[in-house]
Amino acid sequence: MDYRLPFDDDAGTVRPIVYVRPAALDDLPQELRGEAIGVAGLYSVHDEDGQRLALVRGRKLAFFLARQNDMAPVNVH
Repeated sequence: MDYRLPFDDDAGTVRPIVYVRPAALDDLPQELRGEAIGVAGLYSVHDEDGQRLALVRGRKLAFFLARQNDMAPVNVH
């Protein structure tokens, strides 16, 4: 199944969908928990298979990062 979302641009570019969701401290790998203590508003970006591609501070930054890397971000609750 193809999980790609077409974008209406001059080149007819098709970008892969990535999923942006809030990241809880308890869901992070142990090696990242110590670095994330006290950091509010963490968001993770995942590919269609659920693999985490990025962990950033703030939803806007997560969406910006995805778009800058030619991906189509969607929000996950």
